[in-house]
Amino acid sequence: MEKGDSKSTTTLAIISLTLILIRVVYVIYRNGKPLRSKSKPPQALSTLIVLGSGGHTAEMLNLLSVLPNERFSPRFYIAAATDNMSLQKARALENSLVDETETKMIETAQFMQIYRSREVGQSYLTSVWTTLIAMAHALWLMTKIRPQVILCNGPGTCVPLCAMAFFLKAVGIRWSSVFYVESIARVRRLSLSGLLLYKLRIADQFFVQWPQLQRQYSRAHYVGCLM
Repeated sequence: MEKGDSKSTTTLAIISLTLILIRVVYVIYRNGKPLRSKSKPPQALSTLIVLGSGGHTAEMLNLLSVLPNERFSPRFYIAAATDNMSLQKARALENSLVDETETKMIETAQFMQIYRSREVGQSYLTSVWTTLIAMAHALWLMTKIRPQVILCNGPGTCVPLCAMAFFLKAVGIRWSSVFYVESIARVRRLSLSGLLLYKLRIADQFFVQWPQLQRQYSRAHYVGCLM
């Protein structure tokens, strides 16, 4: 009886792992492909925007300034828990949009923070625990927001969020399309965040701002300098 139960458990485990693997392969295959018919009129897409300290936020806000705001709405801005400056800049951008459209900001934008996986100078040993916390927090945020689009450009904060977006795709809860734009500062090689999202095929669309990067990474799209 025990041998029979053990064999049934092993068979069930193998079937489950096979189904999970098939689903992951399907998600990787579908990444970057359109999800809707072109005949349907375009609708607003809930958008998660990942900000990072320094130049990352400046580049992202510059990108947002040329995107149609009504197309990417509502917008959810996320920055690291220790990065208040980025959210202040995002609020300033949204305030300028409110003045133009006379739409309440709360209807179009929300601002959130997430735990960092690793602080500057933090030991790798203690960063294991903080990374687990960041992943759990990212899962909670992604389950709460469930964005249709994720925009990011290199801060380490984006990795757990994009990883959890991929996980939700794999389990069939929510399909979020990840658009990654590598920082203009990356001329010869990708950032660690970009390399992870590229190699693991987490990003649906991957953009670089220098032609030599596109030659090294064939799935990347060269878009020229956006700054």
